[in-house]
Amino acid sequence: MSVKQLPETLINQIAAGEVIERPASAAKELIENAIDAGATRIEIATAGGGKSLIRITDNGSGMDAADLDLAVRRHCTSKISETLDDIRTLGFRGEALPSIGSVAKLTITSRRNGHPEGSQVAVTGGKMSGVKPAPANTGTVVEVRDIFFATPARLKFLKTEKAEAGAITEVVKRMAIAFPHIRFVLSGSDRTTLEFPATGDDHLARMAQILGADFRDNAIEIDAMREDVGLSGFVGVPTFHRGNSAHQYAFVNGRPVQDKLILSALRGAYAESVPSGRYPVAVLSIKIDPALVDVNVHPAKSDVRFRDPGLVRGLIVGAIREALHREGDRAATTGTSGMMRAFRPGFQPAHAAPRTPWAAAASPFRPLYPQPANDFSEQVQSGFDVLTMPAARADTAIAEPAPRTAGEDAPRYRLGAARAQVHENYIVAQTEDGLVIVDQHAAHERLVFEAMRKALDNKRLASQVLLIPEIIDLPEEDCDRLMANAEELDRLGLSIERFGPGAVAVRETPAMLGEVDATSMVRDLADEIAEWNTAGGLRGKLEYVAATMACHGSVRSGRRLRPEEMNALLREMEATPGSGTCNHGRPTYIELKLSDIERLFGRS
Repeated sequence: MSVKQLPETLINQIAAGEVIERPASAAKELIENAIDAGATRIEIATAGGGKSLIRITDNGSGMDAADLDLAVRRHCTSKISETLDDIRTLGFRGEALPSIGSVAKLTITSRRNGHPEGSQVAVTGGKMSGVKPAPANTGTVVEVRDIFFATPARLKFLKTEKAEAGAITEVVKRMAIAFPHIRFVLSGSDRTTLEFPATGDDHLARMAQILGADFRDNAIEIDAMREDVGLSGFVGVPTFHRGNSAHQYAFVNGRPVQDKLILSALRGAYAESVPSGRYPVAVLSIKIDPALVDVNVHPAKSDVRFRDPGLVRGLIVGAIREALHREGDRAATTGTSGMMRAFRPGFQPAHAAPRTPWAAAASPFRPLYPQPANDFSEQVQSGFDVLTMPAARADTAIAEPAPRTAGEDAPRYRLGAARAQVHENYIVAQTEDGLVIVDQHAAHERLVFEAMRKALDNKRLASQVLLIPEIIDLPEEDCDRLMANAEELDRLGLSIERFGPGAVAVRETPAMLGEVDATSMVRDLADEIAEWNTAGGLRGKLEYVAATMACHGSVRSGRRLRPEEMNALLREMEATPGSGTCNHGRPTYIELKLSDIERLFGRS
């Protein structure tokens, strides 16, 4: 079989298979062209989910007749000269317009700034008409109709009109976040009009347009630099999260990307702060020398390759963790909104039990004091107390207010002064401008974990020797996993030995945990180790184990605390970074402002 040159039309259709995967791909390429042309206003109109029509109108620099003639030919571009080492524009391949023209009906009308008249060119199924004069405003209008009419097989792989329209919306949102100085308008017969007015240099205002007003109230600013790589943007507080990753946006030199390394670094930065199955909200922008990143990995240009991926990942994880250390213990405002809804008269969740008359209802409150001296067993440990307390007595039913002890005035502290304990698990504290409700178990779990992590920086954690070793029966594979990590466990104060093929003996437990259920803790550790990423370092493994141990060594739900113990917990939370969430990412407290309370009672 002899070798022959493929026809130009077929070459363009093959290229289109990579560049133009769906209507959203075409919209992305055309919007990028408008941005590269210096547009400050871009209007996108669609019909049939982009299958019937995509029209992009911009007020950029425009093109003259000669430019239009070249623009629809392959590998013709104004954006690079001779090398790919210094790409500073969104487009550079010169493939988008000829690829679109090979599979659709493409019309481009444009007038260069300062020219008296415009020009128009059309490409239908790869066949180009001659350039002709046409009336036009300064800028460019690109109209794509009947996409994939020339390659009908591709139509079978498109989704519903609603899904395709949604994909185009997502493209516009990403572009709008990246370029807040541009006004974007998205309209059409298949959607309601969506407009994003320009916000200039106020990036957070543009993000609020896309991600919702709640993001502004729950965002932490990121600004870091490492070896000529800059990182900026905003990330949500740990308690502000979503059910999928659709609210995570990443940009490299202004280019929207969906890079696995960046998304992985984002997950790693929030590993101890966001619950499993939930996703943090973030907008990250990386500035890097174009020579140090390859944007030519794929024609779609959504993937990039960094010359030093470890540097970029370390910058992202370090910057986000530093920001969370600085401000991450703030409670999300969305928690307040949920509380407000729950408090409204007549509110009753679907799972709620039937309402009980107040006189007959069992009170959820328990006395805070006085308590018999033997009700509490305290063990002092590196900066705070681990409290070991019995279950609540059944003969107490009426709550008494916490006394206003000297030095515990609410205005002095961010989390206020404790006033009551509800259901032996929730501490109610009065602040200067509202109240705070704290989950005592979740909060103390974080404090224990941070203390263990801090101790790891110095030496092996102190342990307590069990008088009689505890023998724990486990599947043989769990025993193997535990013994393979015995050295790391020993650094945390947990000393174990093999005791036959299907058991381990626990000889020492971490002193700071006090009395713990060693069997339950070791079984949980075996489960956690089975889920470890074997590529993780020693430090990561130790922190993973510490998080599990902390859960077992924390103040349990159902344990009564004295006022001074509750206030000590609040003060330690204020001094501990990341105390706004527990090790599993659940919020440790919710704040309700006085103005919100007054609204509930119609006082404002």
